[in-house]
Amino acid sequence: MGIKRFGISLDSSLLRNFDSLIARKGYANRSEAIRDLIRDSLVMEEWESSTVETVGTITIVYSHETRELTDTLTDIQHRYHSSIISAMHIHLDEHNCLEVIVVKGRAKDIKTIADRLIGTKGVKHGKLTVTTTGKHLK
Repeated sequence: MGIKRFGISLDSSLLRNFDSLIARKGYANRSEAIRDLIRDSLVMEEWESSTVETVGTITIVYSHETRELTDTLTDIQHRYHSSIISAMHIHLDEHNCLEVIVVKGRAKDIKTIADRLIGTKGVKHGKLTVTTTGKHLK
């Protein structure tokens, strides 16, 4: 297949802003930045399909002192053990904990797990970060 070249037309102001962005992010050139933007769009398309195998991380912050919260979070994770690859628990201070849970499976199943964990009463903040298995990206 090889590399294909193509041209695009942009408003000069948009191009200036793009060049500034890629300089801040440390890209070597416009091509690398555009490739990343395309890959990101393709990953999001995989997630929207809901049936393709995907991966992601669920990050939650909570107080371990909240009554029964730790048990509830553990129960949810056990319920979805087949989709959870790994979990890391970090003590942020005397009261607050951070958990990062790596998940793999169909997008809709991962979203369900994330919603259950993040929506649990007592979770202070949570975020699902999505990506791809990389099988369909070059």
